[in-house]
Amino acid sequence: MTERLCLVHYHEIGLKGKNRATFENQLVTNLHRALAGFDIANIARVSGHLVVETNDRRASEELAAAIRRVPGVARVSLAYKCGLDADEYVAAAIQAMGEAGEFGTFKVHARRSSTNYELHSLDMNRLVGAALCEAFPEKKVDVHHPDVTVIVHVVQGNTYVYAASAPGVGGLPVGTAGKVVTLLSSGFDSPVATWMVGRRGATCVPVHFSGRPMTADTSEWLCQDIVEALAPAGLVGRLYVVPFGERQREISLAVPQSIRIIMYRRVMLQVAERIALLEGAKAIVTGESLGQVASQTLDNIAAVNEAVTMPVLRPLIGSDKQEIIRRAEEIGTYDISCQTAPDCCTLFMPRRPETHARLRQVLEAWESFDHEAMVEDLVANVEWRDFSQCPSYHAPKGALREHHRELLPFSGDER
Repeated sequence: MTERLCLVHYHEIGLKGKNRATFENQLVTNLHRALAGFDIANIARVSGHLVVETNDRRASEELAAAIRRVPGVARVSLAYKCGLDADEYVAAAIQAMGEAGEFGTFKVHARRSSTNYELHSLDMNRLVGAALCEAFPEKKVDVHHPDVTVIVHVVQGNTYVYAASAPGVGGLPVGTAGKVVTLLSSGFDSPVATWMVGRRGATCVPVHFSGRPMTADTSEWLCQDIVEALAPAGLVGRLYVVPFGERQREISLAVPQSIRIIMYRRVMLQVAERIALLEGAKAIVTGESLGQVASQTLDNIAAVNEAVTMPVLRPLIGSDKQEIIRRAEEIGTYDISCQTAPDCCTLFMPRRPETHARLRQVLEAWESFDHEAMVEDLVANVEWRDFSQCPSYHAPKGALREHHRELLPFSGDER
């Protein structure tokens, strides 16, 4: 009996040598989480692919679309699973090509991972190709540049036949590259930066610096919406919120106006570093793009970096705004980031920010206020909300709750 399923292809995972099974198993775990809303019967590894089967044996395009959004997936094909009977897989090939949409030329590509099958791949090509020519006499064969390629793959006692295939997001499964803390605002850049490192296998722990109590908490809700928008990729297990407005006011009164932003960002990085140490994260991620605003010049980036010892990753450093916006549209955060929300980025901003700060000047201003006590207080009053969409996220045990007994979960029940 012919079954329709999703055949999941991956590229980078196939190059991992002895560690390959670890990456495949993590991808299977992530797919189970991402597909919790579908009636999944089984997800299994089959000869360099994963197969996703449903209980009704009729995988849909909606299921394939959900799979394509999971990092680590290079391509998804809606395939027919048949036995080794030639009549059965020939009929499946005709059905698969009939679902391929508008096209003028085609070819058949047969291959055998099971070499004990009696037909050679060339014989299978001729057999299936002749049947397709008979079924679709108006279509032409083009073995070099076809519009549609019908794949017939014999593996482990079954034949998988497909023509419809679409690209996934690629990358590596979330949870295979360690944990990072990301600075998340409700703007366009930082959600994209978070998604990009998650696509490379990192488990992301966003930290949002709110302007509260000097501003409304609108940006906090938008950040929660952004995390929910990223849910199909399974990147985020916990969102931290740091009320920063009052401390920004203190900084603005203590340091020269032109370098306020640098002071803000140094404090933010130190708080993020403290959270990263509690979480066991190995790096901090920001959404900075070189030269985009005053704080993102090389001199100012260097002055901010000096405040921490942990690596600071900037995946958007060479991207322009239009590239970032296009990616935000692709990952589903664009409409959320279009909404206006006052936050710490708009609070106590200088009229003429310094674009080429000198480290000596920055360090003098840094010592003009008690930054150590400020960071300690901000960490002590951090709030958080947990999300269930990231199977690779494990909350810190002991250190956070024991050291900060007064912390309460960041509740999303009331808005």
